[in-house]
Amino acid sequence: MNIMLFHSTYGLRPAVRAAADRLRAAGHEVWTPDLFEGRTFETVEAGMTFNEEIGKDELLKRAVLAAAPYSERGLVYAGFSLGASIAQTLALGDEKARGLLLLHGTSDIAQSASVDDLPVQLHVAEPDAFETDDWLSSWYLQMRRTGADVEIYRYAGAGHLYTDPDLPDYDGEAAEATWKVALGFLDSL
Repeated sequence: MNIMLFHSTYGLRPAVRAAADRLRAAGHEVWTPDLFEGRTFETVEAGMTFNEEIGKDELLKRAVLAAAPYSERGLVYAGFSLGASIAQTLALGDEKARGLLLLHGTSDIAQSASVDDLPVQLHVAEPDAFETDDWLSSWYLQMRRTGADVEIYRYAGAGHLYTDPDLPDYDGEAAEATWKVALGFLDSL
């Protein structure tokens, strides 16, 4: 599988590279574009401030430019938190998308969005201040309305970015469970 993996608001950190290596070891080709052009952050707040300075349109432009050379191959779009939001936007706009793997995040869905049975898998903490129960219920219904085939996995007690071992949110058990399910999902595509 060809996977475009987008980083979180922390930037392209070692955990993103380690995730890409894990996916490569499972036989996938993976690209990890650096949408922040080398900048990484120690806190969510600092990353969000930088993200706001760049602006959503510019981040999406950078993501589209990163994915464009490979989209003809049929990409699986994937991402962590902010990167999941970007991956979702690109996957819903790419008729050749093979799948969507969302880790720790979702995004608004355009009313006009439509896909043909796009496989979507979401992994989030429970509870998650960024992905509340009400939001996830609404998101699920909207994503199903687009024509996506959606699976949601929740991890009780895990922090928001629980797959990153360098952050306080890290939960090793939840992270390993996520990767086991996610690798199975990718193998099924």
